[in-house]
Amino acid sequence: MLRVAVTTLGCKVNQYDSATMEDRLKADGHRLVPFSAPADVYIVNSCTVTNQADAESRQLARRAKRTNPAARVIMTGCYAQVSPKSVAKVPEVDHVIGLNRLDDLLRAVNAELSERIAVSNLRNPSDGTLPRVDTLGALTFRGQTRAFLKIQEGCDLFCTFCIVPMSRGKSRSVPPRVVIEQLERLTQQGFQEVVLTGIHLGGYGEDLDPPVTLTWLLEAILERRLVPRLRLSSIDPHEIGDDLLRLLTQSDSLCPHLHIPMQAGDDAVLARMRRRYDTALAREVLTRVRTALPHASLGTDFIVGFPGEGEEEFAHSLAFLEESPFTYFHVFPYSVRSGTTAAKFGDKVAQPIIDERSRRIRKLGEHKKATFAREFVGQTLPVLFEHTRDKSSGLLKGYSRNYLRILAPGTDAHMNREVQVAITRAKGELLWGEIRGS
Repeated sequence: MLRVAVTTLGCKVNQYDSATMEDRLKADGHRLVPFSAPADVYIVNSCTVTNQADAESRQLARRAKRTNPAARVIMTGCYAQVSPKSVAKVPEVDHVIGLNRLDDLLRAVNAELSERIAVSNLRNPSDGTLPRVDTLGALTFRGQTRAFLKIQEGCDLFCTFCIVPMSRGKSRSVPPRVVIEQLERLTQQGFQEVVLTGIHLGGYGEDLDPPVTLTWLLEAILERRLVPRLRLSSIDPHEIGDDLLRLLTQSDSLCPHLHIPMQAGDDAVLARMRRRYDTALAREVLTRVRTALPHASLGTDFIVGFPGEGEEEFAHSLAFLEESPFTYFHVFPYSVRSGTTAAKFGDKVAQPIIDERSRRIRKLGEHKKATFAREFVGQTLPVLFEHTRDKSSGLLKGYSRNYLRILAPGTDAHMNREVQVAITRAKGELLWGEIRGS
């Protein structure tokens, strides 16, 4: 039995992949320990969305070696996939394992892998056969009431700021039968909510034979009533059609929550990003969504300071967000990612300007989030309480179906259960309430 520590950078898909690794490691008899603790093997599940993310991954490898100089350090994830030779030059890294190589990663953990680099070509494999999505079946989510299920991998959109089509490879979908089997496993383990996730979730099913759509898959899942609460992770504006909105309004299981990554609110910037929509289409979609789902939480991702974003373009983006029904923002100051088209663009925005613009958008996002939360004071919401309590207050903590964070007094018997909570007060984005019924 080895002591193995796993740390994760980046997106929810990476978190899911790490959970899969941890399940396999435990099944092999190894003991998981915190990344800050002494371990025999350290695994860095890296991100490569920016050059800074690469640097953070290297720093984690060095930190691991300082904690235990005799330990093996394994770099996996997107940075390992995109830049394996560069990663292999880091003295502290013993093995570089690409994506979709879980068996090789386990062999590296067990000191059974002779190669220092084990990476496949996920876009143009030599034999022409795309690898399947093999990080399935993760059941370890560290005390969470919700689990993530990756149903799609890779991307073919090639937005100019993004390296993901190279790191994750071509878009591949998990067959519906396998998705349903995995949902059944997760509910049997007691999870009350499952988040369907992917790199390009809206492209689900296009590569299958015969092709299907995300909405088709959702209908198949909802017909079987496999999970009490089902949530979508992220979907682009132009991929939200009337059929999806119909499911969101009619289903008892599908949560009224959409994360819609806009990335910008100016048409010229969106065109330079090579996004598949403009602000007119986005406004029309957001209006339909808010009309159909008046109480839904609507989030977005926004890149600030993209090359060519002048004062006028930023003003357009800020006005778009102010007028929009979005209830929260994830704000990303633009950072160069080597290997992307945008890295070659001129008209770079100075870092102090990026920082100042980011503060303005974050401030607007905080205001919108608090305003949305206050709307529910005096109402009763179904809340799924987590397995752990709020550290500062000792109260139960959980989320409503429309993704509001709620605290309430109650017993441990309410954990991992959805109960009705009467909302009594709000402070910022946080709500407090009283449990109604048993």
